[in-house]
Amino acid sequence: MESESSKTRRDFLRSGLVSAATVPALPNWLTTTPAEPQTAPPKKPLLDNHRNLFNGDTCTFFYNPELWQPEDYSLKTVANPRTGKLGTKPVAVGGPFKASAIHRFVDQLADNGIDTFVINANANRAWYPSKKFPSILDGYKRGDRDFFRGHAICQGIREPEAVEEFLDNFTRFMDRYQDLIDAGVDWLAETAKACRRRKISPWVSIRMNDMHGAANPEGSFFNHPLFKQQEMRLQRAFYGFQSQTDRQGFNFEKAEVRAMMWEQIREVVEDYDYEGLELDWWRQPLCCEPNASPETIAMMNDWFRQIKALTQRKAKKTGKPYPFGMRIPGSLGALKAIGIDIVTLCREGTLDFIIPGGYWPTTWDMPNDEFRQQLGDRVTIYGSIDDGANSLTTQNESGTIKERMRYISASPEIVRANAAGKLATGVHGIEWFNFFCTDQPNIPGMRADYTALRNIDKLSFLRGKPKQYCFSTAGAYFNPTPFEQPAQLPASIDPFAQRPFRLAMCAEPTDQDLELVVQVVLKAGDKPVHLPVSVNGCWPNLKNESTQKLLFPCGPLTHLTPDHVGYKYQFPVSLITEGWNKIVVENQSRATITVFAIEVAVCPKTV
Repeated sequence: MESESSKTRRDFLRSGLVSAATVPALPNWLTTTPAEPQTAPPKKPLLDNHRNLFNGDTCTFFYNPELWQPEDYSLKTVANPRTGKLGTKPVAVGGPFKASAIHRFVDQLADNGIDTFVINANANRAWYPSKKFPSILDGYKRGDRDFFRGHAICQGIREPEAVEEFLDNFTRFMDRYQDLIDAGVDWLAETAKACRRRKISPWVSIRMNDMHGAANPEGSFFNHPLFKQQEMRLQRAFYGFQSQTDRQGFNFEKAEVRAMMWEQIREVVEDYDYEGLELDWWRQPLCCEPNASPETIAMMNDWFRQIKALTQRKAKKTGKPYPFGMRIPGSLGALKAIGIDIVTLCREGTLDFIIPGGYWPTTWDMPNDEFRQQLGDRVTIYGSIDDGANSLTTQNESGTIKERMRYISASPEIVRANAAGKLATGVHGIEWFNFFCTDQPNIPGMRADYTALRNIDKLSFLRGKPKQYCFSTAGAYFNPTPFEQPAQLPASIDPFAQRPFRLAMCAEPTDQDLELVVQVVLKAGDKPVHLPVSVNGCWPNLKNESTQKLLFPCGPLTHLTPDHVGYKYQFPVSLITEGWNKIVVENQSRATITVFAIEVAVCPKTV
């Protein structure tokens, strides 16, 4: 049966709060005439030293203290103190949580080649002990389980016994933050300190519209006080059967919202020892009401220019550059429709970098080369490696472990391929996102491989090494429309028809006994008589091997589930071209087939 741990990431931090709020006074710049666009210099060489970026969320150090503070924490299945019943899964127990865990985590990054740590400071509230902005534990007293009760529904937990277990576990988790507060440690400041010690550049990331508490705007402790006011939230950001709850984020057309977020951004830039700022619009891509007017877009452009001016003032004060950019979906038109005009901001030099990525699974066909043509040469483009492969459910051989998504940081072959495809389309470097989430479910044999971080930004290092490429696949949870790149799969192919599929790859050496393997994954009920496959125009290959085995394991996940069957083909590695490659699947049968996934490997040649 499917492991409950497969839902860990989504369930752990999913939706929102609010308590009564006083609207803050508006800064002078919100009520005066817009600033002129920044006059941007040519692309700065400063980003040459920022090629291997690691993005960590507010809980990065706190998820698995047994890994980063093993002398004080261990995994145990503990009994409920009220009922005496054992919990449903092991949890980390011990403590108190110490700053040494932060330093150990940063040591791991430094030892494996990360040059820039992009740490997230907030969700809907600040998660660090802010002096100027509502913080996540404001009003909390250690052991007060009821402080978190209103958030249970945001994680889909309603049954009384499950709610109580959630409160036990979540209180234990949040007390790690309280441990640092009691010790006088600001973990956000400590992160910068740890980075300086190991000569990693510290950048800070701000989530622009985090919806983890949105299912309970007035009751979840996650939410900023302003969020309880319905008039401050979006009303038209959803359509069809989309979840209205997850689309009711802050409306940046409201001056009060911009003022609130400005205070958050200003504090981390002015009062902390960071040297780069990322605005994260994938948590969530919600800004203004859809079909924003030209006036609204102009207003938002000016607001972003004010933020750029803030970072430039910090750079002038410290004498160090302070790059400013955004993590975004790849749908630039949809972003402009909600007030975020990426093309203008990049071409005029307001943004120093962008990081196009996916919501949870990584993207395999992000058109970074097309972005370069649209956005001009001033902006630096990074590729984003996100921790999910796609929505192909896989399992261990016996079926005792079954996951709806592969955590790719457990597979060096998959992360190498993902990076190679992005670098081959012209990105400057790589940002890792959710890499550490592989460790959270505590699945036997599933661990993030931090050595896979090394040299991931160098095509010269990646060529000739084993890789596994995947294709993005559609799914309700995995593809938030209209912002996610439209997935090519699953795809139905009628009898005697063919379908092309496009994938970015890097060229490989032809003198190292490598081969190209393509695995076409069909629904188990499909019985193709002939299933020809071609790569980049070669003569179709009809010879295949039916198998349930994955091309490479991902931790303990080694096989397809009984719902699918794979057909494996061998090709010369010389067929791969640098950049975009075309794989064509034919259905030379009398019944329609459904291609659910296509997996592609570069591996040592077999006889």
